[in-house]
Amino acid sequence: DTAIYDALVRMAQPFTMRLPLIDGHGNFGSLDDGPAASRYTEARLAPAAILMATGLDEDTVEFIPNYDDQLLQPEVLPAAFPNLLVNGAAGIAVGMATNMAPHNLVEVISAARHLIAHPGATLDDLMRFVPGPDLPTGGKIVGLDGIRDAYESGRGAFRTRATARIENVTPRRKGIVVTELPWGVGPERVKEKIAELVRAKKVQGVTAVDDYTDRQQGLRLVIEIKNGFNPDAILEQLYRLTPLEESFGINNVALVDGQPRTMGLKDLLEVYVAHRLDVVRRRCLYRRRNAEERLHLGEGLLVAILNVDEVIQVIRTSDDAAQARERRVSVFDLSETQGTYILDMPLRRLTKFSRIELETEQGSLRTTIDELTAILDSDALLRETVSRRPGAIGNVVHSAVPCRAVPCSAAARRGAARRAGAVACTPLARCAANQRSSRRDAGRKPGRAPTTARCPHAVRRQRPCRPPRPDRRAAPSLGATLGRSLPAAGHRHRHQPVGLAKKCRRAGARGRCRV
Repeated sequence: DTAIYDALVRMAQPFTMRLPLIDGHGNFGSLDDGPAASRYTEARLAPAAILMATGLDEDTVEFIPNYDDQLLQPEVLPAAFPNLLVNGAAGIAVGMATNMAPHNLVEVISAARHLIAHPGATLDDLMRFVPGPDLPTGGKIVGLDGIRDAYESGRGAFRTRATARIENVTPRRKGIVVTELPWGVGPERVKEKIAELVRAKKVQGVTAVDDYTDRQQGLRLVIEIKNGFNPDAILEQLYRLTPLEESFGINNVALVDGQPRTMGLKDLLEVYVAHRLDVVRRRCLYRRRNAEERLHLGEGLLVAILNVDEVIQVIRTSDDAAQARERRVSVFDLSETQGTYILDMPLRRLTKFSRIELETEQGSLRTTIDELTAILDSDALLRETVSRRPGAIGNVVHSAVPCRAVPCSAAARRGAARRAGAVACTPLARCAANQRSSRRDAGRKPGRAPTTARCPHAVRRQRPCRPPRPDRRAAPSLGATLGRSLPAAGHRHRHQPVGLAKKCRRAGARGRCRV
């Protein structure tokens, strides 16, 4: 049970999976803490997991015996989206290991659809849709050379860097605010490493490290800097000496037809496309077979309705059910299946209204059979059907906005945003929102500040707004860890709020507080 629960917990953690497959209720852990025991949690399949298993009841994949030959299990899931690329994988086997990076769902699907339409597409064409991995915790990818090597040969490495900015954390001091960390790095690990470096005097100028992470604002790690130190220089030191910058090694080893292979991006997409073509082909065969069987039964039932008096007379004059079935098959030229179906049906089906329903259903079934036959006979229609299904997955699973920032050109960023479901920003001179603000500014009064408008189409990354300035008294600081006494942030007198123009009675000649 422990191994099963550990796997379930991992599939429910949004900071581990780019697209969680389990919808968990309870404490499923964090980057720094483990989950609660299994008796305290509940779980159900997430929409993404349902998409992975959709079609199992339509003979889309082969079933094999389980470990004790008592049940049957699918050899592989139908997989409406390439889960191996979207969520990544990591594991160690005998003589081999794999470490695959997560990717954005919409970007991977766009690349797969492009490969379906253009089987001869090159790696450069596919990287226009998938510029790089998309790690669940966000961050910045430093350099694309390692990613290019990994996408070409299946092996490579790249560096991820935390997202940080310099801002005023107190009225007198600046600080480094970290809002995104590399994948698998928790804030407690960063705090411990910074405290260790400060005690060893390898990093100077850091007075406190406070963690204000919560569910409303997300990750917020505040590193307070002493006056007189350059925050940018300290940030570069922290990138070099702490887990704020980590390396990720890609090793794309996967089983293809039972054989391990090291594959690049195009190879992985080609294997997935071939799998989906086979799944859709088997699904069409299954649906056509069911439609033909239903049409066959409907034709026999329609014969019985048209000759209802003779059917009842045959039943009444027969000694048993077997004789009635044989006589009905011979008299009305029906098949054994049709005869059994008519014998088992209730008498209420032999009404005039049922005849109209049967004729309507037969027309619909013939249309369905013709459509499925056309798909099976045409490779182009089959590919179009396979390409059409993943296009609607982004509407079910909302993960179109990438979490990571990839260093690329402006044109490439606009193209990637357009392919990921966002609309690329037009120049502000042509943007409708900017034109409206320009018209308002043209008629504004003299001395009034111009209206500032941001193009609504320019939003690429979805992150929470900047939270209010934290209160350092709410969490333990690095100063307490190092045995230093730090003044409380936001100091104010009982008789004088901060920011008023009046002088403090305890202030000096220049109006500054002496405390």
